[in-house]
Amino acid sequence: MKLITWNCQGAFRKKADTILLQRPDILVVQECEHPDKLVFSSVTQRPNDFLWFGDNKHKGLGVFSYSNYKFQLLDQHNADIKIISPISVTGGQIDFTLFAIWANNPNDRDGQYIEQVWKAVNHYDQLLNNERTILTGDFNSNKIWDKQHRTANHSAVVDRLAEKNIYSVYHRHLNQEQGKENHPTFFLQRNKDKPYHIDYCFTSADLYDKVKNIEIGTYENWITHSDHTPLIISFDL
Repeated sequence: MKLITWNCQGAFRKKADTILLQRPDILVVQECEHPDKLVFSSVTQRPNDFLWFGDNKHKGLGVFSYSNYKFQLLDQHNADIKIISPISVTGGQIDFTLFAIWANNPNDRDGQYIEQVWKAVNHYDQLLNNERTILTGDFNSNKIWDKQHRTANHSAVVDRLAEKNIYSVYHRHLNQEQGKENHPTFFLQRNKDKPYHIDYCFTSADLYDKVKNIEIGTYENWITHSDHTPLIISFDL
């Protein structure tokens, strides 16, 4: 299974062909327009299943299946935590729970970005006790900004997930330290000199053991499409 998360910075309908060259089985897209606006070209591969979340029809969170996987939003979903959606994924080699993430809630006085993920890991505490769990997307956070977010910061989220035996694939697979990543996923204002690592894929230990490859897109290959580069995880299921 190849899982890709990518903040396309809008107009996904014009960029779908580019990301689909990576042949995802499941694609999680931030800043994705509402399905009513997703008018693809006649040659663009159509997803076999998809879900969309958001209040802004121009920029929401899309989850697409380009394989046999089917999606069902779980009843525990709390729409006030934006945008973090727990999804039952079935129909493939194994069933699992996917938390699709675009941490972005400008109307929450507690905090717009990592605070949303912090609220999610607490609200979905029991779900996170299960095996076969993946959290992936744009967290809009990094350890370097911990002091700006008091207790609900990036390190607190990482530590809480570790208590559940859930870890960042990138950091474990490539032996990277939180806050000192060698591979940025975001370039502020599309400036190569302003790199940050803010997109993640966390998995439960049983799925981490099945990771066979991880790739992060480069500035040179992706900056014409978005200020983010895709995070690509391949699992041997």
